[in-house]
Amino acid sequence: MDKNEQIKIIEEMQQVVTQMKLDDIEEDPNIVKEYFNCDCCGKNQTLAGSIQYGDYRLCNDCVLKAEIGFALNKFDNIKKLIDAMENNRLEEICQYLKDDKNRHNN
Repeated sequence: MDKNEQIKIIEEMQQVVTQMKLDDIEEDPNIVKEYFNCDCCGKNQTLAGSIQYGDYRLCNDCVLKAEIGFALNKFDNIKKLIDAMENNRLEEICQYLKDDKNRHNN
């Protein structure tokens, strides 16, 4: 697969994932007020555009990473992406703990 094909796939995936989020919001506008902690990046994200992959729920941003990875044959199961994002999740948890401590100290 050449670079132009890869770029085309990435652009198509961006459109699909963006549309998924818009469709979720159109179907239920209140979904933007519902949050969860993404099993991939660890961030607290809106349910809009999220997808459940087996035991893991991914936010819309991570769904994009997953779908691009699958389309470009970078990995063949979601666990590989989850494992690759471990440092990001840990950083997010540490930041949450710092912010929480600061909230309680003020």
